[in-house]
Formats: sequence, structure tokens, C-alpha cells
Amino acid sequence: MREQVERVYSEAEITQKLTEELPHWYYENGWIRRKYRTSGWKATLMVVNTIGHLAEAAWHHPDLAVSYAFVIVKLVTHSAKGVTDKDFLLAKKIESVIQWDAKAESEGVLEGTPDDQRFKYIKYDR
Repeated sequence: MREQVERVYSEAEITQKLTEELPHWYYENGWIRRKYRTSGWKATLMVVNTIGHLAEAAWHHPDLAVSYAFVIVKLVTHSAKGVTDKDFLLAKKIESVIQWDAKAESEGVLEGTPDDQRFKYIKYDR
């Protein structure tokens, strides 16, 4: 079995792709990154576990910085020594799952979390 050579994107290409495809992500120190704000520790753990599941299913593992009310995700393909399609694809999947708002996207069929501070979960980027 031959190893597939992964295309490493230049900084300019990364910045352009992020602007066009993942506007809440940014490039810094060789990684693409995203900070998700949550309502507190319980929500932060749910975000971490969700990212963990997606990363494991993709067999591509991000670095995470975890605090009380936020999670920072950092992606790079270590084997390629840079940002590749693997990073963009996983970032898109993470973004689509974490930012999914049942209330906004289900035409009222799914009610989503109540507009009550006791039940807040993720701070959506709108």
C-alpha cells in the first residue's frame, strides 16, 4: 500500500479558504483554529466530547484548549507538516455539528434549547 502525498496549503491559500469556507476559523502559528464559546463547564464538556467523537471517526486528532466557558480547536496534519484537506474537512464537520441550531434549522419541528439562561448551551455565531 502506497502512502498518499498530502497537499500542504500555503498561508495565503489557507487564509483564502478560511475566509470563503470557514469564516469563524483563523490561521495562527501553522494551525487553523476556532474558539467556541459555551455557557459553562457542562456545555464545554459536551463540545469537547462531540469534537472527540468526530475526530476519532475521522482518525484525525485536533489539539484542544479547554476552559470553563470555551474550547479552542487547533488543526494541522502532523504527518504532512502543515494544513491539508484533512484539516479543512474535519473543521467543516466540527463547525456544522457544533453550530447546528435545531430551533433555527427545523422550522419549529425541533424546539431546541429554551430561551432560558438555565438551559443555554452554545453561544451561536450569528
